[in-house]
Amino acid sequence: MKFAIYIRVSTQEQHTENQRIELEEYAKRMGYQYEIFEEKESTRNTRPIKQALLQRLRLKEFDGVLVTALDRWARSIAELISEADELFIGKKISFLSLKDNIDLSTSSGQLIFHIFSAFAQFERSLIRERTLSGLARAKKEGVRLGRPEGSKDKKVRRKSGYYARYQGEEKTK
Repeated sequence: MKFAIYIRVSTQEQHTENQRIELEEYAKRMGYQYEIFEEKESTRNTRPIKQALLQRLRLKEFDGVLVTALDRWARSIAELISEADELFIGKKISFLSLKDNIDLSTSSGQLIFHIFSAFAQFERSLIRERTLSGLARAKKEGVRLGRPEGSKDKKVRRKSGYYARYQGEEKTK
């Protein structure tokens, strides 16, 4: 069987080595042929390595995908479920998440996948609520939010165009 190993980190400071070692050892132990897809510092909307992998999966170039955890593959429950339905369940492509112990080729694996996906989405929602609550509290206490002032902030700015509209001033001619 030929597997795609997908590795992702969110920032340049993070390293992919731990994921790579764990996934390669597993693939070798299982006797899989594999190709590694490594995504570094991806943003929410741009994950070019994953997009290229998805195209190849749609062409059935791989029998399965191997990841360390669900959160390395997708960032939202909607993303997880749509890709699982289209590719892993719909096209019968295996999906293995080692740390979550999920194998989408089985009924129990699909059930666990949906339960874990719901909990992951719930956790993200809680973090967002806490963050917004903390920001509101800080604002009430008079804390200046945003980046600290720098030298550019002390420069005299022109009083026309976008800046004037932003400040509620009329355009000067």
